[in-house]
Amino acid sequence: MKQIIFITLFSFFILGCKEKKPKSDKFHIVTTTSIITDLVQNIGGDKVVVQGLMGAGVDPHLYKASEGDVSKLFNADMILYGGLHLEGKLVEVFEKMQKQNIKTVAVSDALDKKDLIGSTLFASNYDPHIWFDITNWEKITVFVADQLSAARPEYKTVFQANAQEYLKKLKTLKEEVEAEIATLPIDKRRLVTAHDAFSYFGRAYQFEVVGLQGLSTATEAGVQDVQKTASYIIDHKVKAVFIESSVPKRTVEALQAAVNSKNHKVMIGGTLFSDALGNPGTAEGTYIGMFKFNVHTIVNSLK
Repeated sequence: MKQIIFITLFSFFILGCKEKKPKSDKFHIVTTTSIITDLVQNIGGDKVVVQGLMGAGVDPHLYKASEGDVSKLFNADMILYGGLHLEGKLVEVFEKMQKQNIKTVAVSDALDKKDLIGSTLFASNYDPHIWFDITNWEKITVFVADQLSAARPEYKTVFQANAQEYLKKLKTLKEEVEAEIATLPIDKRRLVTAHDAFSYFGRAYQFEVVGLQGLSTATEAGVQDVQKTASYIIDHKVKAVFIESSVPKRTVEALQAAVNSKNHKVMIGGTLFSDALGNPGTAEGTYIGMFKFNVHTIVNSLK
């Protein structure tokens, strides 16, 4: 029923708009997650106006477009989204926007399939949390800069220069992260989180990653999931587990209680940012700040 109402709303909106707003000097871009919003702002600079649909703490797996979102999307010059079914409930909306001749780009298209982690349990058959490998994000930076440059060639010099500056920052981030993680012994690199968002991070930095929920938060963890993960924690003497900012903490608290009931103490090491950045204006409100915060939290809690 909700889907029918949304399609009707969408159709009404399209029919009610005889023409899009006139083209302005500014390049109007709509993004989905705050992580993508931050990237586009870094590359676009003052030549773009970026509207992000999802703010801090918003779960893209469960996000539903509002009538206001449809308006933003319809009036965009370009739409940039994660892809690989990260924004599961928005896929049909993006398809409709493409039919309206609005340039709609999945940033995951920057990556070769060999760079992706496969999953037979997720709709796209790939893990969509690609930003947790900085090397992926470097490739996506180049890709997004090229997409913006092709759409607005008059700003190409600016977009490419901004991208190069951002790539330098990502290189520094990579060096800092590697140095901090190197202080954590390999046998302590076991990362237990609310949902399975950190596999790319694990692959890049030799962490064994266990998510209480699967790749999507659409289905909640059951009793068996909690018990299985509790046994893993006890068997491997895991010191801490982690909450995620965009996932309700109750499942991780249930996991902690299950472990503690078996005479093994595990602490909640802190809250990690997974599918969304922190609040705007804070260090964690940027990709670079978020990554540093996560690594510092993980390393300090697992030592």
